[in-house]
Amino acid sequence: MKKIVTWLVLVAVAATGCRGTAESAPPSVPPAARIVSQKAVDGRTDELVIDSPAAGGRRTVWVLKPAAWQPGSTGWRALYLLHGCCAGGARDWLETGEVARLTARLDAVVIVPEGGTMGWYADWRRGPAWETFHMTEVPRLVEPRYGVGTRRAIAGFSMGGHGAFGYAARHPGMFEAAASFSGVLDIRDDVAGYRAFMADNGVDTEDLWGDPGAWPEHNPSDLVARLKGVRLYVSCGDGAPGPLDSGGRGGWFDRTEAAIMRQNRNFVAAAKKAGVTVTTDFYGHGTHTWPYWIRSFERALPVLLP
Repeated sequence: MKKIVTWLVLVAVAATGCRGTAESAPPSVPPAARIVSQKAVDGRTDELVIDSPAAGGRRTVWVLKPAAWQPGSTGWRALYLLHGCCAGGARDWLETGEVARLTARLDAVVIVPEGGTMGWYADWRRGPAWETFHMTEVPRLVEPRYGVGTRRAIAGFSMGGHGAFGYAARHPGMFEAAASFSGVLDIRDDVAGYRAFMADNGVDTEDLWGDPGAWPEHNPSDLVARLKGVRLYVSCGDGAPGPLDSGGRGGWFDRTEAAIMRQNRNFVAAAKKAGVTVTTDFYGHGTHTWPYWIRSFERALPVLLP
């Protein structure tokens, strides 16, 4: 009997010890993002691949260095460029957007991150955390590598304009300036239309932004008061073919650009009401195409990086 009691006591102590070890173990720490590769594309451009827990895999970031950049140099300004939706991605800036030519004389490190075909520059309710990737992981890994200081600007076209203004509003003090070229600046202008558009492209807006009651936190026109003190540039066409369209002034009409122009006017009206200054370039005839975004980017540079 004595042996049985002793055995029971030992079992109880062992069990208590095991339970204490399990309960006192620290919670698992998610893996940190890391750069897994870097290669030179040309004399100015590097291609970095980041293993991103936030974005759910390996994502690419292109970096264009200023002409005077040297390893170990510091204090450079940064210009983040965000891409549009549906096709092309970040490479659009390099292959179609003439970013190398337009930034050749800038004293800034240009950072062009991948953002997903339909990422919409947000931490999804159920899905990838693109905002965390762009606003936490990329700056932590890329900026020290290229000697970026504390001064930043951000710009984007279409979906990227939406992201540029949203990021600048939700991360106060991070960006001195932001520019939108034919940007999606009022997603609440046509909720049903956006739900249908997203669904056509395989996205459930409930997974992305949540129910429409939560959309204001991701809507530049609702966030505009938070942009006070940020230099803002907004450009857009009216959808009619203009001077930069290869077909000339034909009979077709770009309904996407026309709808975005309405959103841009909504944003400017909200900015005026909130006392926020915006430099606008509503240039009349023009479509949702690269020739106009290239021209707008060039015109915006004095606002972005004076």
